[in-house]
Amino acid sequence: MRDTITDANFPKTADGRVYHLGIKYGEVANRIVTVGSISRAQDIAKHFDSSPKPFSLHSERGFLTITGRYQGVPVSIVCIGMGGPNVDFFIREVRECVRGDLLIIRLGSCGCLTDLPVGSLILPKASVAVTRNLDFDFANGDHWRTPYRLSKPISADLELLMALQGALESARPVAASNPIVTNAVNASTDSFYSSQGRQTSFQDYNSGLIDHLKEIIPDITSLEMETYWIFHLAASWRGLSRPSPPLDPPLATGPVLPSHSPPHSQGVDLSNDMHKSAPEKDDVHRPLIKAAAVQMVFASRHSQDFITPQQVSELEAWSGGAVLEALRVMNVPHNRLHPNEGSVWDLKGVPLKAAL
Repeated sequence: MRDTITDANFPKTADGRVYHLGIKYGEVANRIVTVGSISRAQDIAKHFDSSPKPFSLHSERGFLTITGRYQGVPVSIVCIGMGGPNVDFFIREVRECVRGDLLIIRLGSCGCLTDLPVGSLILPKASVAVTRNLDFDFANGDHWRTPYRLSKPISADLELLMALQGALESARPVAASNPIVTNAVNASTDSFYSSQGRQTSFQDYNSGLIDHLKEIIPDITSLEMETYWIFHLAASWRGLSRPSPPLDPPLATGPVLPSHSPPHSQGVDLSNDMHKSAPEKDDVHRPLIKAAAVQMVFASRHSQDFITPQQVSELEAWSGGAVLEALRVMNVPHNRLHPNEGSVWDLKGVPLKAAL
């Protein structure tokens, strides 16, 4: 750490840079592509307009932010690495740096639980979280607890999902026959290994996990590690006019037996409004966070096939441009956009010929 931090609650430097992403106000746009791979972020950024010159910041914590214009529309690409904690850093810190709405599309890889071939594109309509139960006794076994927990599903933003599907279909290469699947549910896990049912030298009690998920979650198709956390934070955001409520009841001082949701004997409710609370009358004026995802099938858990480097290159070229196009066509009212003035995408001072 090289800079003085001014606030332990939400750490920022004296010039307003957030602690992990290293960005500040005016360096991230309302429309965002998030990826896990630095090379993928850099390849997508090749689609940006040449003027103004794209802004790039690689933070000390390993996050990469690239902001520019795509066909005149400000867009940011944020590389966050892997996993739910990095999603939390990303969305919370970006939210503090951007005025107005946020439109976020995750472009990443996934494993597939059905017979779809590697190279398929999955646009999940919803996502659930599968997490390791830390109260389970993995060393000795446990007859009283289940080793893994399953959340309720959270839906993608339908408008953004439809824009993404349309952009992918329009950009489909002539020779490409890759399926694009939308009637799918994703599961995001807290481990690439245990919570995804992979067998290692650890005793993870997960040999039947995949079959169990397929049995109780209708339309489950993909496994990865980020989408649920993006959907969850987008659905949880309600603006700043309502303070966080106090804990009620207070935190327990002794052991608490975990509850399990949903019960194993029941299916999973995928109703469209599953994550929405009753709106307050001023909700319409609050900034929104809309989220969707496109997942490239790299690994088939059905056939054990794994994608080739050539397939990855072709798939990223297709989907990377389509994600930018989906964000471009999404309408965001002017009063819900971050101001151009003083931003890294501001065209003020750029020669007219260069801006055209």
